Amino acid sequence: MINFDGQILPAESFYLNHENRGLRYGDTLFETIKAIHGQLLFWEDHYLRLMASMRILRMEIPMAFTMEYLEAEICRTLIASGLQEAAARVRLTVFRKNGGLYLPLSSQISFIIEATALSENTYSFSTERYEITLFKDHIVHNGLISTLKTGNKLIQVLGSIYARENGYQNCALLNQDKQVIEALNGNLFLVKDEILKTPALGDGCINGIMRKQICRIAKKLTHIQLSESAVSPFELQDADEIFITNVIMGIQPVTHYRKAVFKHPVTSEILKELNLLTAISN
Repeated sequence: MINFDGQILPAESFYLNHENRGLRYGDTLFETIKAIHGQLLFWEDHYLRLMASMRILRMEIPMAFTMEYLEAEICRTLIASGLQEAAARVRLTVFRKNGGLYLPLSSQISFIIEATALSENTYSFSTERYEITLFKDHIVHNGLISTLKTGNKLIQVLGSIYARENGYQNCALLNQDKQVIEALNGNLFLVKDEILKTPALGDGCINGIMRKQICRIAKKLTHIQLSESAVSPFELQDADEIFITNVIMGIQPVTHYRKAVFKHPVTSEILKELNLLTAISN
């Protein structure tokens, strides 16, 4: 079941048409949220990011779009999908209403909420081989739009195809200054000695919700120093540990990059703290 503008509809319903501005121009934003037994993890952070992103894209925010209203609509969708007592992946998409060419006729928006089942309530990771490489075919230009979760993910699509064709599990993306900014499906962190480093938002990485939680956790660990700063490709090979984050998988450790092989003691410690944090939030 899906929720289109507050109406619960069968997933196979024809509720969009060829004039959809998300399809035509990528005039859309989305949030991917993890729900556990009807509770939305980090919901306030998701909501505030969505509101800020809508303002940046000059979308009209409906008066009804309160945090409580959207949470209730997500919960209605979970119930209609039979996922209120399970772990679920929720996608909340907003897009400008039909009309216009590049210049929209209106800044009013519509929304879609959809939910699919997840296998695990808690965050965990596998230590099986997970190898990454650099994706050099296209770059991400740093700027405010690159930090938003918009409908334009062509670089991530092409990078995913490249990774599959070449036997990698993921790729690291570069900006115009040849700095590493993120992985295809999440933010990137590396550990060197006692420093946990992640690219700064100003370098062009996505303003990730899980990135925010990991930074919060790192600031509480007295033996770890957090650095949000530029990351060069050389630093990946020189790192002690590398991991990738997003709100669905939580933390994915990288085991191989070129000739480097990584273990993950600090990654494992952060994972434990993350699960404590989500247990409290539930």
